[in-house]
Amino acid sequence: MAVTNGQVDENDENVERGNWSSKTDYLLSAIGYAVGLGNVWRFPYLAYRNGGGAFLIPYTLMLGLVGIPMYFLESSFGQFASLGPVGVWKAVPMLQGVGVTWILGSVIEVSLYTCIIAYSLHYLFASFQSPLPWADCFSWWGADETCSRTPKDPLCNLTLDNGYSEIVNTTWLYVNNETCPNGSEIYVPHQGPSEQYWDKGVLRRTSSMDETGEIVWYLALCLLLAWLIAGAALSKGIKSSGKVVYFTATFPYVVLTILLIRGLTLEGANKGIEFYFGSQSDFSKLAQAEVNTPEQSIQSQL
Repeated sequence: MAVTNGQVDENDENVERGNWSSKTDYLLSAIGYAVGLGNVWRFPYLAYRNGGGAFLIPYTLMLGLVGIPMYFLESSFGQFASLGPVGVWKAVPMLQGVGVTWILGSVIEVSLYTCIIAYSLHYLFASFQSPLPWADCFSWWGADETCSRTPKDPLCNLTLDNGYSEIVNTTWLYVNNETCPNGSEIYVPHQGPSEQYWDKGVLRRTSSMDETGEIVWYLALCLLLAWLIAGAALSKGIKSSGKVVYFTATFPYVVLTILLIRGLTLEGANKGIEFYFGSQSDFSKLAQAEVNTPEQSIQSQL
């Protein structure tokens, strides 16, 4: 059998699609499919929002009843038919829309994650600068007066004895042994340098969605690079992607291990462990079932 575009070997059973080079390639691909960015940022957020360790109960339940069976169904059905999502559901004509929806959902998800990878690439390149651009409020990336490394003290619109009002800071109140009456506080807008760098230096975020703003060329280049990397990984089908997963499937576990060790060495780590596994878990959250809207899901990931 001739080799076609480097995607099919002589011993492949599937002439059109090719086969995995080894069982290890497939196993690592399956592991890489199960572990992603959501394990680093979305899962901790959901656990914190839903009662800490109490969240593990519904999570484990749904993982056993829905997640693992669906994962097994996808894998076994795909191996049996050796077809894509659209072709495989021709076995059940009434459910062919499932395959089409699967493709559309994958396009949306891949587009979202490619944008996130583009942001990550930008921060990777920016991290070679010294000092780091988000280390302080530098004017060259557009930091304004609201940027500060420490929260700004609120002001007070204080009415003086002569009937005039004056705006004073908390230091003046402390020196003169005064207190700010309720409703007279004036909170000063504040953004840390890392937050403002994200808004002004990276995204160049406009004031509203009605203003599209200009194309940020360095983000566009990072996005192009992200798509090129994805295309290179898939250029020869499973022959190339099966080799890429040796890195992409193992590296997340390395990162998670590093974050675990780092987290355990931080001050107050015992409080976090107590909240996650101990008596601080809020089991009352189990009675507050809710489903995230698409907007909430996207916001929580960004």
